[in-house]
Amino acid sequence: MFDQWSEIEIPDQSGRVAVITGGNGGLGFETARALAAAGAHVVMAARNLDKAESATGAIVSAHPAASVEVVGLDLGSLDSVTEAASTIARAHPRIDLLINNAGIMAVPEGRTADGFESQFGTNHLGHFALTAGLLPALLAVTGSRVVTVTSTARHLGRSLRADRDLDRGRYDPWLAYGRSKLANLHFAVGLHRRLTAAGGTAASLVAHPGLTNTDLQATSAASSGGASQKLAHGTARFVGMSPARGALSQLRAATDPRARSGELYAPRFVNSGSPVARPLVGRSVSERAGDELWAVSERETGVAFDVEAMVRQAGP
Repeated sequence: MFDQWSEIEIPDQSGRVAVITGGNGGLGFETARALAAAGAHVVMAARNLDKAESATGAIVSAHPAASVEVVGLDLGSLDSVTEAASTIARAHPRIDLLINNAGIMAVPEGRTADGFESQFGTNHLGHFALTAGLLPALLAVTGSRVVTVTSTARHLGRSLRADRDLDRGRYDPWLAYGRSKLANLHFAVGLHRRLTAAGGTAASLVAHPGLTNTDLQATSAASSGGASQKLAHGTARFVGMSPARGALSQLRAATDPRARSGELYAPRFVNSGSPVARPLVGRSVSERAGDELWAVSERETGVAFDVEAMVRQAGP
């Protein structure tokens, strides 16, 4: 009999703090809604504050006891990431969940505030720096989890080398998106390895939502005008899962007591179906690729993400 995990199986989250990037729309909104409904205090970290306030109102309207706060976060600006991490950590020295959900997809070539290719900078580097800033608060809670969202588009991406630039002048929107999503996977696995080696009690998991009809698809089609982006949007509209269904993979990774660090949660049938643990194979578990990505990420962001030192400082 197939495992039919659903939102009703989320354990009581009362007393827990969950930080969600991009919680004001799409998968992030559904994740915030479900966790708030289960009793968690949700920190909605988002760039569009008006949209975040509207999303908060929708959650509280449906669940009057819900506890949600909004923190401004632009993942395309390292200054914003640093400020958001500091604001969140001051207010919440103990964090139970960090869900690295926000992202952009197959957009025209652009640069972040710090000059990085926009998709790699937003989808990966911003989350890398945010996680580094919040890990001490996560390590203060035994059994805390970091869930990073990837995509099947990761199969389009190539791994980074420590001596390679970030493809300046050689831009393809889908290949750039795939690279950012492969980076999300390698980061999650690399964080898992470092936490395990250091004896940390936090867990790092990865999830992909499958084909889901969200704002991500619509924004991609509208911003690029490309035929492939429009096709992806149309496909998602007609055969994609709802955002609530698509969010189940990251919700299960975040809350299922049986989930373990280093695991990938994804739809049973690759891009649709109930969320299940899927094997990580091939380059997904390449330690060399993960280490090279970590080195590039530290170099580019200027963030020394020393997991062992953070675990040691957190103490038993």
